[in-house]
Amino acid sequence: MRVVIAEDNALLREGMVLLLTSAGHEVVAVASSGPEVLPALLDHRPDVAVLDVRMPPGFRDEGLRAALAARAELPGLPVLVLSQYVEETYAAELLGGGASGVGYLLKDRVGRVDEFLDALERVADGGTALDPEVVTELLTRRRDDPLDSLTPREREVLQLMAEGRDNATIASLLVVSDRAVSKHIGNVFAKLGLPPSDSGHRRVLAVLAYLNKA
Repeated sequence: MRVVIAEDNALLREGMVLLLTSAGHEVVAVASSGPEVLPALLDHRPDVAVLDVRMPPGFRDEGLRAALAARAELPGLPVLVLSQYVEETYAAELLGGGASGVGYLLKDRVGRVDEFLDALERVADGGTALDPEVVTELLTRRRDDPLDSLTPREREVLQLMAEGRDNATIASLLVVSDRAVSKHIGNVFAKLGLPPSDSGHRRVLAVLAYLNKA
């Protein structure tokens, strides 16, 4: 894969370059400040971009804004956003609008090499990858009655769905049958008032849209 990295922390940035290169990927450009990000993405049109949310000069949402701008210019550009903390507003903005090929990970996840590379590849393939802590935070903050009606098992399934896991992976992680997973998913969508779907990232985005709507 051809990758653009935008990260102001030099140690983390160079660490990711080494990690991705060692894994057989090509880092075609790096950016260390917000204004550098969009030109790098438009010039190189990578297979996937890895972007820090907060970058110089303002350390607010420069990386996220560049990602959104690039996706407007290059529809479908896969973007994996990194953040130091769970920032619900940023997660909702990035994942809204039915977009595919998006991910939101906490920076600590980069140190878990296999998980990071798996998430990057899923995003590059057009899927969705959400940090489990991000999903937990979203579920915890949302306290509407429909969520309260979910059983503990259905909440586990919902969380794994929102992490981008497919039915077979959910079944393996929960040590249940594929049929049981399908049943739980049907119950989750029914209770949340969402149409049932097994279409990968689309069902994840539908859940997130529900969790983040006003």
